[in-house]
Amino acid sequence: MITRPKPSGRIPDRSIYERRESAVRSYARSMPRQFGRAEGVWMHDDQGGRYLDFLSGCSTLNYGHNHPILKQALLDYIGGDGIAHGLDLHTNAKKDFLDAFEALILQPRALDYRVMFTGPTGTNAVEAAIKLARKVTGREMVIAFTNGFHGMTLGALACTGNAAKRGGAGVPLSHVAHEPYDGYYGPDVDTADLLEQRLSDPSSGLDAPAAILVETVQGEGGLNAASPDWLRRIADIAKAHGALLIVDDIQAGCGRTGGFFSFEEMGFTPDIVTLAKSLSGLGLPFALTLLRPEFDQWSPGEHNGTFRGNNHAFVTATAALRHFWSSEAFQRDVRRRGDMLEARLAGIAAEYGFEVRGRGMMRGVNTGSGDLAGAVTTACFDAGLIIETSGAHDEVIKVLAPLTIDDATLAVGLDILETKIREAMADDYAVAAE
Repeated sequence: MITRPKPSGRIPDRSIYERRESAVRSYARSMPRQFGRAEGVWMHDDQGGRYLDFLSGCSTLNYGHNHPILKQALLDYIGGDGIAHGLDLHTNAKKDFLDAFEALILQPRALDYRVMFTGPTGTNAVEAAIKLARKVTGREMVIAFTNGFHGMTLGALACTGNAAKRGGAGVPLSHVAHEPYDGYYGPDVDTADLLEQRLSDPSSGLDAPAAILVETVQGEGGLNAASPDWLRRIADIAKAHGALLIVDDIQAGCGRTGGFFSFEEMGFTPDIVTLAKSLSGLGLPFALTLLRPEFDQWSPGEHNGTFRGNNHAFVTATAALRHFWSSEAFQRDVRRRGDMLEARLAGIAAEYGFEVRGRGMMRGVNTGSGDLAGAVTTACFDAGLIIETSGAHDEVIKVLAPLTIDDATLAVGLDILETKIREAMADDYAVAAE
C-alpha cells in the first residue's frame, strides 16, 4: 500500500533550504518533501507519507535502503573501532574487499584487472580512466558518444554530451570527439562503420584517440542500449587503432542490467572499467577504476584522492558481494524481474505508441515529450511513487527500482505509473479537443 502524507495542523518549517542551500539543488524541487528514514524499497517523509522508490539514488541503492545484512556489517565494524579513513594504507577492510572482489567477481568471469581506488565518486573514476589512457598511449583525444554522461568534473564533463551540464564548465571542454552512438541516426545507419571510416581516413580531421569511452546503456542520456554487435565492433575498432576501450559501468553496473558488469557475455573485454554508485551497496561513496595489468603504469601517488580509503564503504561492499554475488541466484532473479519489467512497460507503451528503452532493471518509456514525462512523474510523486525522467529532452520516464524489490511491490509501482500515464494522456486529449 502507498501511504499518502497525512494532513497536519502546521506546515513544517523548511525555510532553511531556501535561505541557505544553493540554487543548484534539483531533485528537491520536483519532490518537495523532507525525508527522515527509509528501509528496503520505501522512503518516509516527516508528514507520515510513505513513498515507493523507483529512483534508488540513480542506481546507487541497487539493494534497497538500509539492507539489514549490509547495515549490520557496518555497525559491527564501527562498534569494533575499525579504521574509518585510511588513505591508501593497507587495512583489514580493504583486504577483505579485494579478496571478495577477486574471488566472487573477477575470477568467475576470467577477468584480470588491477583495482585502482580513486576518489569516492563516479566522476573521479572516469577522470582516472581517461588520464591513464592518455598516459599509456601518449595521445590526447578521447572519443565519447552522443547522449553520453560521464560526470561533472572537467575531464569527465568534456566527455558528456548534455549541453546544459557542459554549459556550467565556464571553460572550453576540449580533446574529446562526440561520435554518434548506436542507433543515433536510426536503425539503417551503422554508426560503428562511420567511426571506422573516420578513424581510417587521414583527412577526416579526427585525431588518433587515446581512448574510446562508452556506456553500454546510457542512463542519463535516455536509456539508449547499444547492441552487443555494435559494442563488439567498437571494441575491435579501439584495438585496431591503438586506443584503450573504457566502459563506464557506473550506473549500469553492480547488477543493474543483470550481470555484475553490463558487458558480460557480449564477447569483448574492456581495457578499463569504471564503477561507483552501488559498489558500496549501502549508499556510501566508493568508486573504482579497473585496468588491465599491462596498463598499470602509474607512479606512486600520481593520481590519488583523500577519500580513496573509505573503509566503511569497503565493509558494506564486501558484505554485498558475499551476500548477493556468491551464487547465480541473485543474477537469475534480477534477469527474471527485468523481463517482467520489460513486458509490463511494453504493454503500456503499445497502448500509446511509445517506445520501451533500456536493458535489465534499467528500463523506461520514451513518451516523446519532456512536458508529458514531467507531468507523469509529478503525478506519480503525488501518488507516492518516486520516479524521474532522462533523455536529451527529459522525455523518457526511467524505472530504477531496487533490484531486491519483490514482484508484487514492483507491480504496485507500475500500476501507479500506468494510471498516471493514462490520466496525463486523457488530459492532453481533452486540451487538444478544446
